[in-house]
Amino acid sequence: MPLTLTPANTLPLDGLTGTLVGRAWIPGQIAGPSPIALRADGVFDLSERFATLSELLECESPLQALRATPGRFVSSLEALLANSGEQPDSSRAYLLPPLDLQVIKAAGVTFAASMIERVIEEQAGGDAARAEAVRATVCAVIGDNLRAVKPGSEQAQALKALLIEQGMWSQYLEVGIGPDAEVFTKAPVLAAVGSGAVIGVHPGSQWNNPEPEVVLAVDSRGRIHGATLGNDVNLRDFEGRSALLLSKAKDNNASCAIGPFIRLFDETFDLDAVRNCVVELEVRGNDGFVLAGTSSMDQISRDPADLVSQTVNGNHQYPDGFLLFLGTLFAPTEDRDHPGAGFTHKAGDQVRIASPLLGALHNQVSRSDQAAPWTFGLGALMRNLAERGLLNR
Repeated sequence: MPLTLTPANTLPLDGLTGTLVGRAWIPGQIAGPSPIALRADGVFDLSERFATLSELLECESPLQALRATPGRFVSSLEALLANSGEQPDSSRAYLLPPLDLQVIKAAGVTFAASMIERVIEEQAGGDAARAEAVRATVCAVIGDNLRAVKPGSEQAQALKALLIEQGMWSQYLEVGIGPDAEVFTKAPVLAAVGSGAVIGVHPGSQWNNPEPEVVLAVDSRGRIHGATLGNDVNLRDFEGRSALLLSKAKDNNASCAIGPFIRLFDETFDLDAVRNCVVELEVRGNDGFVLAGTSSMDQISRDPADLVSQTVNGNHQYPDGFLLFLGTLFAPTEDRDHPGAGFTHKAGDQVRIASPLLGALHNQVSRSDQAAPWTFGLGALMRNLAERGLLNR
């Protein structure tokens, strides 16, 4: 069933009360991507002042800069969303993921429950059929809740020594309760897909899942300006076989979905609101299967600001800013086909990731080799901006 986006199934519960920005493909004599603002009277193209969304977020105050930029009317929000999906009409505007030049980073193993699942994947060697038995063994040794253990603390070091003694130490526990967070590059610049688009699962994977996450929008100076939602599509069997396969488990065509819009920090939304976000996940399959769950940000083991400081610092710079996935509490274990098999995606699955103050991200599952190939890279973007006269200012 094709996905149809509407304001009702896309916007935050408070509608356009907050400050929402994003990107859209804008038709014209020379069509191309532009940063956009969502307002009560429609969608507005900001490219006459900001060629990229990254440029807007690099302002001293993106919020004030946005409020001082009227922009050019593009369409109603209803029309933009209705034309956003797998095969949009290129003669009309359609939605893109809300980032362009920013690097796409992700923090892993930031919640105790999902950390334990990573240990189980490793112990099971990526074999879903073995996972239930391994789960029982692992939980008997380390329990099922390590949230009280502060990463890098003396308590964490004592637990590490105990687990090493019992032969249960894992590289996932190292980044989960050790001093250093796992931060990796999820996808190349411009490779993400937006709401309404198809997401891709590697055809060689037999055990995989969505990862519903809050994603921070951060500038080159490490300032957090807002947040959106993301799906860190994950191949549990690939990563379970070896952590050295992380890039293949995480970075495939259409395997990173971000959107629908970035909600900037303003009078209605701030970092404390992010810290208290509840992220909902729903997967509906053509086989009638329904999976639902939530991820509560107040259960995170590392504060979002700490994860940002571990991402950008004297050792790592991102001149155009970055978006940072914060990890997920949700790790599906519900059996889909037969007992002990756990959950895995099937083609056609409809995935909805939502949070009351961030709206909803909708995608449909396909294979990464069958999703539309990624062709619009940095070279194409620079040529397009130059042809539109947006670089000569």
